[in-house]
Amino acid sequence: MSAFQINLHEVIYSLSDALDLVGVTHIHHGKRVAYMAAELGKQMGWSGSRLDDLFQAAILHDAGVSKTHIHSRLTQLEWEDELDHCNIGARLLASCPILARLQDVVRYHHTHWSVLKDMDLPMETKLSANCIYLVDRTDILTLMSLKDNSNILLGKQATRQTILDRSGDWFCPELVDAFMKITQSEAFWFRLESEHVSDYAATWIAHDQSREIAFHDLRSLIRIFSVIVDAKSHFTREHSDGVARLSRYLGEQFHLPERSCEMLELAGLLHDLGKLRVPDELLEKPGALTPEEYATVQRHSFDTFNILKTIHGLGDVALWAAQHHERVDGSGYPYHVAQEAVSLEARMIAVADVYQALAQRRPYRGPMTPEDILTVLKEQAANGKLDQDVVNCVAENLAACHQKALIG
Repeated sequence: MSAFQINLHEVIYSLSDALDLVGVTHIHHGKRVAYMAAELGKQMGWSGSRLDDLFQAAILHDAGVSKTHIHSRLTQLEWEDELDHCNIGARLLASCPILARLQDVVRYHHTHWSVLKDMDLPMETKLSANCIYLVDRTDILTLMSLKDNSNILLGKQATRQTILDRSGDWFCPELVDAFMKITQSEAFWFRLESEHVSDYAATWIAHDQSREIAFHDLRSLIRIFSVIVDAKSHFTREHSDGVARLSRYLGEQFHLPERSCEMLELAGLLHDLGKLRVPDELLEKPGALTPEEYATVQRHSFDTFNILKTIHGLGDVALWAAQHHERVDGSGYPYHVAQEAVSLEARMIAVADVYQALAQRRPYRGPMTPEDILTVLKEQAANGKLDQDVVNCVAENLAACHQKALIG
């Protein structure tokens, strides 16, 4: 098992970019919340690792949201079952040793201070969670005000008053006092604009250096991405896990180096990341997609690459993931590159993706048998779509491939 030189902040920032896709138009919410939380934490006198943990928890606070219809509720000041996404996000972070320490901050980031203050938790956790809650609602109030006013300053006083009115009930009075001080500045509000908040987050990324991360730990972090994607529809649950396992297995059958097999597994987990932009109803549509709907789906592998390309050390992973819909004859998407321009690894992921999808139930059909799946793969290979050698490998190891596609 190898190790990877990775800037952890880059990976977390990319995960935030992926979460942005769920909102389609409501983008950079996580980054704005992280910016405001960090500024509020500085005003409170927090420093060092505490601020860094706060920023990480804030930028990932909505990791429990993958469905577009749930994301739309985030724009309400409060709603029924609003704690569900907090619990889902906390479980995701708990599954990753690198981020597990942030789970309680995310779990309680919608809990009112009147309840939270008496809970059996470290005060640092309670304050960090409530800090995120306060600025999270500030961002929503700001967005609501921008529906009526194009100037962000015009809603400033109403937003501040709404926060102040909830001091002691929703929000810790000490946090509210600090918030009222920092939000007097017009500059605080101007920095919420997309280009400025992105610059703020980029500065945060630069503060971290690449570190050696064991494959097991990196995989647990990457798997958060795949779980969020696959949760968009119960039809795609564990799809990425199955593609990852089968891709790695195929790499092993071709006797690729261990590191290449590990990267194949990571690429399999990440290949559908761009599907977070696809509306839920398209993934669960029981009939054929219209040309317009299909055009919406087609951009997902392009979005996958754009999210992952900024993570240094995972360049090949990003490329292999992005090319999983390319075809040997150049008829695939989104780049329309032919076999000589598509790596063997990407061609393996393409086969694994088709196999796993056919093995799972979909809204328009039931799961297919291994023999029927192999027939489809052979037809696509004969028609110049899938790599013949990779399909032959599946044929020679059909039972094992089916198990890898469906069983963890």
